Formats: sequence, C-alpha cells, structure tokens
Amino acid sequence: MLPINKQVKFGPSGNDESFYEQGYKSSIDMPKWLHDMGLNAYEYSLTRGIRLKELTARKIGEQAAKWGITMSVHAPYYINLASQQVENRQRSVQYLVSSAEAAQWLAASRVVFHPGSAGKDRGLALETAKKTLLQALEECSPYIADGIRLCPETMGKQNQLGNLEEVLELCQLDETLLPTIDFGHLHALHQGIFQSSKNYISVLDAIEKALGKERGKAFHAHFSRVEYTAAGEKNIILMKARILVRILILWQR
Repeated sequence: MLPINKQVKFGPSGNDESFYEQGYKSSIDMPKWLHDMGLNAYEYSLTRGIRLKELTARKIGEQAAKWGITMSVHAPYYINLASQQVENRQRSVQYLVSSAEAAQWLAASRVVFHPGSAGKDRGLALETAKKTLLQALEECSPYIADGIRLCPETMGKQNQLGNLEEVLELCQLDETLLPTIDFGHLHALHQGIFQSSKNYISVLDAIEKALGKERGKAFHAHFSRVEYTAAGEKNIILMKARILVRILILWQR
C-alpha cells in the first residue's frame, strides 16, 4: 500500500514570472518564496532537458524540506515510450532514469512524464508504450525502492498517446505508478468537457475504478488554461503576476 498524504497540496510547475520580477534569480529560493505565499508544493521542470547540477538540486531539496514544500519533477517533453524506433525508446527510458535521479537529489517523490505519440496505430502505440514503461520501471527500480513514483500524464492533443483511459491502463502495469491528470489537457482533448462538478467527479470515479481506492486518493494533477481546436490543445495561456501559470495538486479526497 502506498503511503497517503492526508493533505491536498498546491504549487506551481516551474517558476512564475513574479518570482524573478521580485529580484530572485535561483530556484534555491523558490521553496521559501512559495511558503511565504501560502503554497506547499513545487514541480521542478526538466522539460527542456536535464541540465540540473546535483549540488544545486540538493540545495533546493534542503530548502524544500525546511519550508515544508513537497517536491515533484517533470521529465523532458521529448520522451516517447511509443516510438517504433528502438533507439528512441532506449533514449526515453534513459531520460526517465535521469529524471528519477534528479528527483532523488531534489527529495522529490514523483516524476511526471508524457507517454509519447499515438502515431498511425493507436493500439500499437499503447502496447509499445506498455513494454517500454515496464523496462523503465526495471531500470528505475533503485529510485522506486526509495519512494519515487513515475506518473504518466494525460495529454491534450488527438495525436498524442495519453487520454484518460490510456493513462489508467499504463498505471495498471504496476502498483507504484500514479496517474497525472492534467485537467486542462483533458478539457482541450474533449472540446471543453468540464462544465460542472459532475464532469470532474466522473474522472475521479474512473481513477478509483481502475486503480483502487488508495491510488485513487493519491493521484497527481495539473490545472492550466488551454486554448484548443478540433485537434485538441493549441496553446497554454500564460498568466502573469500573482496568478500561477500551472497548478499541480497532490490530490487527496
């Protein structure tokens, strides 16, 4: 059974512009800045590449522990577990391993990642992603044993692997996997689906039905404003000043 935090936690994915506008320059200062704003979670972004130095990461982790900030990591965007090219899949596995290592330095407990491309054959893409994820789980096993969880994310474009059903199917491969539910992505993918509490409840019920009550209480989540077309997500609408661009929640209900 996974340990369950009894509190819903809120914070940004990445550093808000107002952080820099107030004169801060280093992510080492983010945990205190978030604490002073009344927030308690922080997702460190490795989306453009894993260039974080171990010493810096450990300092961020120390500050997060000091100020009561729960850490997570977002792995590189270019991960594609469903690639039909062996070399690309191997690189994707290594990106996950490196992200898990960075998460350990940061004292983070979760690594969020995008499953990959749906390609021309969605069924084949999902089966390929499953096999690759199993390999990633094996190679990340030392970090998983240390409490780090891999968290595949729901996606917002029709040509991406990662609708709600696909993410939940991936998570059924191993009990250590937790879904990242990006409500903005799902809203875009399904052309504005979230219009009432019933729409949100249906997602929560689907998670619990697929993964059980305990993991149903522990999923990761993103909220963001997303422009969309018939093909799904077009653009994330950035917000400045005191409104945080992307909100992540370590969900508990």
